[in-house]
Amino acid sequence: MTKTAAAAPIAKPEGGPSFAVALGGGGARGLAHIHVIEVLNELGIRPTAIAGSSIGAIMGAGMAAGMTGKEIHAYARSVLSKRSEVASRMWRARPDSFREMMEGGFRVGQFNIERILRAFLPSDIPNEFAKLEIPLKVTATDFFGHGLAVLDSGDLFSALAASAAIPAVFRPVARDGRLYIDGGIYNPVPFDLVSGAADLVIAIDVVGAPVEGRKRLTGIELVFGASQLMMQSIIATKLNQMQPAVFLRPPVSGFRVLDFLKIDSVLAETAALKEQLKRAIDHAVDASERHRKAG
Repeated sequence: MTKTAAAAPIAKPEGGPSFAVALGGGGARGLAHIHVIEVLNELGIRPTAIAGSSIGAIMGAGMAAGMTGKEIHAYARSVLSKRSEVASRMWRARPDSFREMMEGGFRVGQFNIERILRAFLPSDIPNEFAKLEIPLKVTATDFFGHGLAVLDSGDLFSALAASAAIPAVFRPVARDGRLYIDGGIYNPVPFDLVSGAADLVIAIDVVGAPVEGRKRLTGIELVFGASQLMMQSIIATKLNQMQPAVFLRPPVSGFRVLDFLKIDSVLAETAALKEQLKRAIDHAVDASERHRKAG
């Protein structure tokens, strides 16, 4: 685990400012990040650094490994659009033995997230941070350390698992003698972690918020909704302290955190994000150029 530190200066790409990217957490709502990666590819933007929380860390790892948006899009659809494929991979992620299943006590509904990630993620994603093409910072919450952890070295899969370990759904993740849970609890959209790594920072918030319309809410839905409210409060506080050059919130509140089988609906509902991001980047680059000339 490494603490947040000022990033080393990075040379600007020829012809324009450099960019860093922060992808927020939100479970299945984070499938909208695919649009973001596709736009960056279309514009020829290669981030100098990436930070991610939960699903944002997972998507960020794909981009940092050198996968294009189209490749991530195609892979995600090939897996998540088929119930039989999802079921097959979940079967592969099952415990090897009854003893492993009972390890640490019986936990209803708490799956081993690291096993699931290894069953679902593409082979393009390496096992180690050091093998990534772009520096990646992954957020997690140190449960007994009572604070944010920023993971950026060593084993990559345990870091991604720690960042995505949603309480009551996935088991906490043990790594380097510490116990970690969902990184979104302390830093849902970690744009602050890459603020010194580039001229401009792009941040995407897919946390969403509870929406009216359901007659009855289950206990787990209330827990997830309360978490959304908490995370939005954290984001609001951070935005009062620091503003990324681009900050966008695609319309994802209508989807639940585990709605991964609704990939087509999520991508269709958030399709406008692509043009919004292109316009926002143009505006940010123009503002940066005006500031440079004025200075």
